[in-house]
Amino acid sequence: MNEEKKQSANLKEANLQRIKHKLIVMSGKGGVGKSTVSVNIAYALASQGYKTGLMDVDFHGPSIAKMTGIEDRRIVANEKGNPIPIVAPGNVHILTIASMLESKDSAVIWRGPMKTGIIKQFLDDFEWPELDYLIVDCPPGTGDEPLSIIQAISDISGVVIVSTPQDVAFLDARKSISFAHQLNVPIVGLVENMSGFVCPKCGELTNIFKQGGAKKVQKDFDIEILGQIPIEADIVDSGDDGIPYILRKRETQGGKAFFEIAGKIAENFEKKNK
Repeated sequence: MNEEKKQSANLKEANLQRIKHKLIVMSGKGGVGKSTVSVNIAYALASQGYKTGLMDVDFHGPSIAKMTGIEDRRIVANEKGNPIPIVAPGNVHILTIASMLESKDSAVIWRGPMKTGIIKQFLDDFEWPELDYLIVDCPPGTGDEPLSIIQAISDISGVVIVSTPQDVAFLDARKSISFAHQLNVPIVGLVENMSGFVCPKCGELTNIFKQGGAKKVQKDFDIEILGQIPIEADIVDSGDDGIPYILRKRETQGGKAFFEIAGKIAENFEKKNK
């Protein structure tokens, strides 16, 4: 092994030792709000005092930078010359390919090996701080990115599966569960997003999609439902404004749901530690 590869391997090992829990957020299909869930879980954990990082490996559609207000910031190096994640408002350490592109309109046109190489660089070349949780936001499906992350991090703490209530979405979510089982990665639980619509005027919850999908998956696979997040207009606005929803609306139904999910995740790992 040459000196450069040895240094990268040493930095990766040091990074992984500094990160206590590595949590992957997956979805079987696109458009279910996986990045919204990733961001708000990360910020809910951070607001409860946990040192938290957020890694965006959705290279073709990176949205984490936009949703956390760091869209115009670029990667810098520390005093040792190692690149480091961006510290976003709320003290969450964020690494996304969006911070390395020339323009927010730049398309990432990569095949699998290139994406695998960048994931490796995210762990080998960047110097991460000590963290209680690293949340990894993956693109939809069970392809290169989630597979590469699991292969690169030998001690993945668990997977959170995100779905919306309709059968078509849960059909793909079940494949993500099967993916985790085949790779022997623990499933922390299931998040049902867009679980009813909250009227902004009266606060009444109306079920737009059919219900019961999450409970059926829970029964079939014996996994926990971490929480159900309703559709709220402010969740959309927060993402567009670059301010995580829970920093604005922690007392709403959605805000409470995100904190409940983060609390269950933390409780799950604290029990395992004991």
